[in-house]
Amino acid sequence: MAGFRSLARQVRDPRCDLALRRYSLRKCLERFAPYGHRATWDHLCSRAGFGPEDRSPDPVRLVAALEELEEARAVWLAYEVEFAERRKKEKHDGLRRPGSVDDWHRLTWGGFGVAWCDDPAVHPREPLAEVLRRLIAALEREPGSNCPVCDGERLAWRYDLDHEPSAGPVCTDCGILVPRPVLTPEALADARRARLLVSA
Repeated sequence: MAGFRSLARQVRDPRCDLALRRYSLRKCLERFAPYGHRATWDHLCSRAGFGPEDRSPDPVRLVAALEELEEARAVWLAYEVEFAERRKKEKHDGLRRPGSVDDWHRLTWGGFGVAWCDDPAVHPREPLAEVLRRLIAALEREPGSNCPVCDGERLAWRYDLDHEPSAGPVCTDCGILVPRPVLTPEALADARRARLLVSA
């Protein structure tokens, strides 16, 4: 099974058939897809200027989509290295029980679904790397009451998500499943009430 870098080389290789280059970009999303596979694909296509079903997109646009994905992956991999170093130091210092950020991080190891978007057509518009920088910054500061990506105030609790956890606070503005550790208990309670109001 080819790794991310090998697939990225195929996307860039002008000697490869265009269908293979597109397929290789889709396969990259099996290795790294911050919004989930379908939402990340929709995001990359819209940002690079080709349709999700376009079977022969402009190769320049394919590479532009790949470059955005690679930049975001570099941001996430750097965070994972820092996270692993921090946990190693904590264990050395006797802190064996992981915190809520660690529990969340375990579910997103490798970068899949870091900013999960259950609806593939609703996701942040900003570049993926910027979204991840905002999310990481939120994980490293005190919890707040707004979406860490778009600063939206409208969070609603959703159930039956195609992700783990299968329920949680979703930003109704940008569509991400907001990691619980970045929200205060009051914000989580408000999101649960917003869900109850939607259901009623």
